Amino acid sequence: MLATRRKRKEITEVNIYLKSKPLQQVKNIRYLGITIDNKLSFREHIISTTNKCTTLIHKLAKSAKLNWVLKQEALNTIYKRAILPIMLYGAPVWVRAMEKNCNRTLYSRVQRLMNIKIAKAYPSTSNDALCILTGNAPVELKTEDAANIYRITKDRQNQLLDHETDHQDWTHPTNTVRIT
Repeated sequence: MLATRRKRKEITEVNIYLKSKPLQQVKNIRYLGITIDNKLSFREHIISTTNKCTTLIHKLAKSAKLNWVLKQEALNTIYKRAILPIMLYGAPVWVRAMEKNCNRTLYSRVQRLMNIKIAKAYPSTSNDALCILTGNAPVELKTEDAANIYRITKDRQNQLLDHETDHQDWTHPTNTVRIT
């Protein structure tokens, strides 16, 4: 695979030989569970993840006899512990792909499908209303959060987190940032 972000049409066929046998050039590869394409757009990764999650939701619906007699808390747990980790796997790598509307739409469809089941709502209910009813943040925000959490923890790896400090260096409780 020849990876480039160039938009010009160039000769992309490169002849590479290994032990005097030509290697086949491919458009995308799968590495550590992330599908990387030659334009680094991660479109194939998002499509395959969406298909995997949609299949899982439909299998869960079939096993629950299509009427979803499970409580909202149980369905929310299934979404947060099974579906969302699949969707957010490797998010720091491909988070920029979510800037495209087509990719956001694919992930929103999966979230919407699950939110309809959780809220036991009509299919005509809007995605924003479903997110409010279920208490789930939009998947675009979850993706950005996952990437930001990775970036923050990566930056902190070089720092010593548990170390003794003088009490004069402690921050006053009123000066701490509160996240609500």
